[in-house]
Amino acid sequence: MKRVTVLMGGRSAEREVSLVSGAEVAKGLREAGYDAVAVDIGRDLGGLMAALEPRPDVVFNALHGRYGEDGCVQGVLDLAGIPYTHSGVLASALAMDKSMAKRLFTAAGIRCPEGVIADRETLLRGDVMPRPYVVKPNSEGSSVGVRIVREGDNAKPFDDASWPYGDQVLVEPYIPGRELTVGVMGDRALAVTELRPQTRFYDYEAKYTAGLTQHVIPAPVPEEIYQEALRVALLAHRTLGCRGVSRADFRYDDTAGGGTDGLYLLEVNTQPGMTPLSLLPEQAAHLGISFAELVAWMVEEARCDG
Repeated sequence: MKRVTVLMGGRSAEREVSLVSGAEVAKGLREAGYDAVAVDIGRDLGGLMAALEPRPDVVFNALHGRYGEDGCVQGVLDLAGIPYTHSGVLASALAMDKSMAKRLFTAAGIRCPEGVIADRETLLRGDVMPRPYVVKPNSEGSSVGVRIVREGDNAKPFDDASWPYGDQVLVEPYIPGRELTVGVMGDRALAVTELRPQTRFYDYEAKYTAGLTQHVIPAPVPEEIYQEALRVALLAHRTLGCRGVSRADFRYDDTAGGGTDGLYLLEVNTQPGMTPLSLLPEQAAHLGISFAELVAWMVEEARCDG
């Protein structure tokens, strides 16, 4: 029986989500017949090294956010020679650096919002582009820290004291319209889901609070848009060099006229959530792939670059 250590928790702003993902993954792996142990690695390297004893056959990386999703943990596992799920060091680091990922996407012919990087002090002094625009940390996930600055807003984009996400802030024009997402599993784009949040936008609370967002699958968009979203999600996955699963998030401005001009890729998540509210497992289930089958596939696809 293959022994799998599920890494969860960690030290990022997405720690609580990771704990839920990890618990669900361990449960699914046991259902699939694996000897799975979930370990909260805590907030230091010592916790990670302790989690690797006794040495597992495979690590399932259920960490989210910085240190778990940005290539750091992947590098340690490469050095240890232990196969792990999801993307390797380079793809993980590139996807987490949103501005760098956007450069690669643009070079590959993928339409993205034309953002700029600003430091916190510059942004607090005034607008760096016409409103409405979106501010977000350059290296976080799960919509952590994302704010929309609208016409008529009197408040600053954020209070300097309440912005713990580093000096670099990514600023992008706000794309009106609909929120779409596409999961990728290996060489296959799964489905397109439309997200309809009850809050002002699809923020962290809307993602992880039951009942706050309606998931519509398959998304009720024109077939041309549906197929283009599938194509772009797989292209973005390959452009970054991802492996295993990923999830691409889009905005679709359905007032932009004909064709696919209104479809914009926002970012790629190399380690999508695996919680009961998460989108990639939901899309897999839509296609007849159970959660246990999904996580088992991910374990069998695990690799090591060391």
